[in-house]
Amino acid sequence: MSLELDHLFILTDNPKEAGDLLVSMGLNESFSRDHKGQGTSNRRFEFSNGMLEILYVRDSEESNTGPAKNLRFPERVKNENASPFGIVLTRTNDSKLGMPFSGWKYQPDYFEPPNAFHVGDNSEVLEEPLCIYVPFVGPVSRKEEIGRFKSISNVQVSVPLAAISDTLRTLKTADRLQVELGSEHIITVTLDSGSSALSRDFRPDLPLIINW
Repeated sequence: MSLELDHLFILTDNPKEAGDLLVSMGLNESFSRDHKGQGTSNRRFEFSNGMLEILYVRDSEESNTGPAKNLRFPERVKNENASPFGIVLTRTNDSKLGMPFSGWKYQPDYFEPPNAFHVGDNSEVLEEPLCIYVPFVGPVSRKEEIGRFKSISNVQVSVPLAAISDTLRTLKTADRLQVELGSEHIITVTLDSGSSALSRDFRPDLPLIINW
């Protein structure tokens, strides 16, 4: 199965500060939404071929007891060693309709059944990003638009582990996505093919570097 990046999220306990930093850079903020049953809300920054999502826990009890409890969002927020990232994938063709990695079905309250996410079984490994596949979305026509902050050209995810799971290794095959071993949880997003040769490091507020 050929995979590609649909969107990524960064889990934070400071959504206002984090989102405002991205706004100050000039990124286009779209609408926000509450995730019923998941106990989270977001701030969305959209591009022609993907999205960067700032995700935060709105209701810990709802998150811990609802259908998303195995995602362990409140625990990920509190644990400084946990990965704050989630990578969401779709397929680029219909040649194989199975699941790209082993995992479990997550039926959110905000989707009508049978539409559900497939979550990688590495969700128990807090030090790894959540790996999520969207099986009910077929191949999407995506293109890199020309202009400032228009397109996501590449996403590089760093994981501070000695080795990664088979699930996370599968993500290395996805279009516009790289996974590497590093010294800290950090995600580097390259916009517009890095044509301006500029960069901004959002640490310590966000584990994020944006090149454009």
